[in-house]
Amino acid sequence: MNNQQYLKHNEQLLQTLPSYINEYYLDKSTVPLSPATLYQYLNEFHRFLTWTVDVGIADVSDIKDVSLSTLEHFKKQDMELYKSYLLNRGKQTAANPQGTISHRTVNRSLNALSALFRYLTEETENADGEPYFYRNVMKKIALVSDNETYQTRARNIKDQLMLGDADIKYVEFIKNDYPNSITNKRTLVLYKRDCERDVAINALMLGTGIRVSELTNANLKDLNLHKATISVRRKGGKHDSVPIAGWVISYLQDYLKIRKQRYLATKDTPALFLTKGATSPRRISTATVELLVAKYSQAFNHVRITPHKLRHTLASKLYLETNNEHLVATQLGQSSTKATGLYTHIIDTKQRKALDELHKPRKH
Repeated sequence: MNNQQYLKHNEQLLQTLPSYINEYYLDKSTVPLSPATLYQYLNEFHRFLTWTVDVGIADVSDIKDVSLSTLEHFKKQDMELYKSYLLNRGKQTAANPQGTISHRTVNRSLNALSALFRYLTEETENADGEPYFYRNVMKKIALVSDNETYQTRARNIKDQLMLGDADIKYVEFIKNDYPNSITNKRTLVLYKRDCERDVAINALMLGTGIRVSELTNANLKDLNLHKATISVRRKGGKHDSVPIAGWVISYLQDYLKIRKQRYLATKDTPALFLTKGATSPRRISTATVELLVAKYSQAFNHVRITPHKLRHTLASKLYLETNNEHLVATQLGQSSTKATGLYTHIIDTKQRKALDELHKPRKH
């Protein structure tokens, strides 16, 4: 979904939620948190409040009526029960049975609730200038330890990365070889219309490591080919100027040459990447980018990947080249190196080489 769609869904969700959730939303919209992040948070709040009604903790029939007092007096054991509910829930349909959700997903839910309780107990003010209440039960609730190590995660995603020169081969495949597999005439027409755009999108993600939402929200004015940078809005609303790998520039130039004519863009069309609309060009959506990455990657190496794997690819290659976690974190727009530990396990070539050397005969 694009930002406008998220905003629409957010407004619909807010109509079902208590007034203090609306206050939280308005406050965090000015930080700003992205509409996509707020959409995830609102869904978590809706799930939590629905649970409190279903189990009788909130003695109301409509989640919109769950009071601040209910949250203020929420017991630790009740919140632990909710955590247990999260750990054991799945899609509860006979037609589509699934296992329990991951610990990381549970922790995202708990983090959303922690943000809400922190807002109600520390950040907001009533008429007397005091927080709505002071007791924050979430401070007593530990996150679930992730039993999947970096080594395990690295093994799971390593085969989906485009290391070595595979990234450039992938982009060239989209540009030159992919049309050879197209048998439908209309599909070929659409490919020819969007080829330069799709190549530029894939190349830019592989050459910067930006998130798909950062790419789709980028405007034409944000791209500076002379300096080889693109300005994006990171999580939390911070603006960042991201360096672009040199090999990507020619693909971006090819797209810019056809952007105006192919998509009928005018000086009043802000979005960098466009799709053809019925009457006027439209900003490309994250869903469209996800679909085109899946389509091209499946054709390239028979493995459907997500835009996030393109981000992992850039980070892994950058770490391999520099052995510098701080540099990788800066490129990805991360405030710490906590998340970059994954890439030290993905790039284990030195470790493997060292193991291979162990039993080689020594020269005398």
